[in-house]
Amino acid sequence: MQPQQPQHSVSREDRENNDEGSEYHSLDESSDVEEVQSEESLRNCLHDAEELKKEGNESFRAKEWNQALITYRRGLARLPQKPKAAQDKGKGKAKERLEEFQDARPPDGTEDQPSETEVEPVEPVEPPSALEVEMSKARAVLSANIGACHVQLGEHEEAVKACSQALLDDPEYAKALQRRAQSNEKIGSWSSLSKAQEDYKKLLEILPPSSPQAKEVQRALRLLEPRVEAAQKKEMEEMMGKLKGFGNTILGKFGLSTDNFKFEPNGQGGYSMNFSQ
Repeated sequence: MQPQQPQHSVSREDRENNDEGSEYHSLDESSDVEEVQSEESLRNCLHDAEELKKEGNESFRAKEWNQALITYRRGLARLPQKPKAAQDKGKGKAKERLEEFQDARPPDGTEDQPSETEVEPVEPVEPPSALEVEMSKARAVLSANIGACHVQLGEHEEAVKACSQALLDDPEYAKALQRRAQSNEKIGSWSSLSKAQEDYKKLLEILPPSSPQAKEVQRALRLLEPRVEAAQKKEMEEMMGKLKGFGNTILGKFGLSTDNFKFEPNGQGGYSMNFSQ
């Protein structure tokens, strides 16, 4: 069912003009100087974002999707952007150190010989503070709400992007996972449907097995499986058709065509090619 558009909603052009030069945040990413904000300043940002979220909720309840979208984005822009995950950074350093150690490791039988290469210890990763956790949660909720607005506007690709942002801050945010899965279902490509499957499976790991939502997700997964197979078959046929047309263009110069080559499933998810006169 197509979402109902309010007669007095803000146009897409108007809301894009209100984005203040950023998709979700108005921070200047080109600056080489990172501004360090005090805890009091961050608390004020959290308060402003919460007030804007409430304002956006009012617009959403009134079915003013565009206005709600603008307001949620303003709230998100009040929060500092998520820093690059320290844990991932630590893992990257650990991998680099391991590779250095393996490269510097002496051949078999010479372990007792001294090595000139020293492996630097990996810096410990500090857990996020309570304030950082609050910031992450606030960003996740606002990003998911932005996704909800895009869903109502029928902009499912944008909804997927917004929910993905929410999941960067809260990887087990059930609403964002389900919303992204449903939008990927609406997009309907093989890739999107496969991603929807992944999100539904993740939801089943998070939700209590006896919950009504878990049963709904299980049903969605059952209905999705034949759609994934059909989309895969369709896209493979389209790809083979394009390859066949291109192949005929080349082979025609030698008095051949792709009809001389037969592709048959090899039983392993791929195809084998046989030549025939």
